[in-house]
Amino acid sequence: MIRKTSNGRYTLPDNQDLTAEKLQEFVWMHDMDAQDRWQKLGDAYRAKAAIFRRQKKAPYKPDNRITANLPKYITDVFEGFFCGVPVRTDADDKKTAEYVEYVEAYNGLDDVNAELSKMASIYGHAYDMYYVDDDGQIGVTCLSPIDAFMIYDESILERPRYFVRVYRDSDNVLRGSLSDDTYVRYFHLSPDVIWDEERPHGFDGVPATEYVQNADRMGIYEGAMSMIEAHDKAISEKANDVDYFADAYLSVLGAKVKPDDLKTIRDNRIINFAGVGDGKLTVEFLGKPNADDNQEHLIDRLERLIYQTCMVANISDENFGSASGIALKYKLHAMSSLAKTKERKFAAGFGRRWKLICSNPVSGVPADAWVGLHYTFTSNMPSSLLEEAQTAVQLEGIVSKETQLKVLSIVDNIKAEIDAMQKEDEDLAGGLPHERIAESPERTD
Repeated sequence: MIRKTSNGRYTLPDNQDLTAEKLQEFVWMHDMDAQDRWQKLGDAYRAKAAIFRRQKKAPYKPDNRITANLPKYITDVFEGFFCGVPVRTDADDKKTAEYVEYVEAYNGLDDVNAELSKMASIYGHAYDMYYVDDDGQIGVTCLSPIDAFMIYDESILERPRYFVRVYRDSDNVLRGSLSDDTYVRYFHLSPDVIWDEERPHGFDGVPATEYVQNADRMGIYEGAMSMIEAHDKAISEKANDVDYFADAYLSVLGAKVKPDDLKTIRDNRIINFAGVGDGKLTVEFLGKPNADDNQEHLIDRLERLIYQTCMVANISDENFGSASGIALKYKLHAMSSLAKTKERKFAAGFGRRWKLICSNPVSGVPADAWVGLHYTFTSNMPSSLLEEAQTAVQLEGIVSKETQLKVLSIVDNIKAEIDAMQKEDEDLAGGLPHERIAESPERTD
């Protein structure tokens, strides 16, 4: 029996195989989730806000549709803080370190990691998939939850059983691939599932990894969507009020407009009443009650609540730039805590990634080489190189050289830096005897 857990994961019992009928059920379930949730979150990031889908007002009424696109701003600010500095992967073994560096360069993993992180922030989770390309090298690519999903077992460990990628081809036929721990099978729906071909993938496990934003798999601004939509509505109505005051209705009191002229009253924005009392004629613009203070208060309140709910600092605030030192760290504390949570989730994902890559014979490294890999996340916050250098100097003799160098943000590859330092020492040591001979010639007397 297929099932979806409370945090949105698809599960299938261990004693059941994924038949074509069950796969079709999963695909339709995934399609519903994509339309009801993930597509809306993605649209919000791309400025396709709900305000643009609201019912249109009457033609004679101002109808501005404005979005501040706070989802994109919040996501990009957090991503710049979380992975603006690429994740550094170090290995205990030199051969493994060289292979990791090659795979990272071959696949552009810094960019893949950045895209994975951005997708996880938008949708709450994302995937990367592994394969052997036409050149016999291991490839890594990232996929959004709109394009793929993972099926887990029902155990407390939630072990991956199948990975499914779906897409529509140029003929609008729904196609996809299904990967288990041994094979990848291709299929299409017409309308039932039809299997096309099958081939081994060479990895010791399902060749994909899910990366989550948090345990609940919620996007960074998903919990604030109602406030974001209210913020867009408040700004749009504010613009409507400006248009109203620029083109107010004209009131004519004390004179009767002919019936034939009433047809143009709405287009010309004129209101007419029959004369009363002493018959004086009054012509004036109607003024709408001014709610400017209430509107501004609502907009400011919504902005503050949105940033607080998303736990992301508003770095464009005029008071933010004046903070420094410990005050700046306090302003970034909530976002730093959010980043630490995501860091742990992504570190677990990287562990599974390299475990699978090392398990493929194409890699040429031991299958357990992934155990010796270490991942360093560096928050992209304002820092002083002088302070880092002073800290590194004070750590001399207290910690290892490798730990000492981790303090310096300018060092990208610690192993390479240590090798370069050792080479300099060897060159210097090799040159000293010659220099001393030149400075102290042999005595002849």
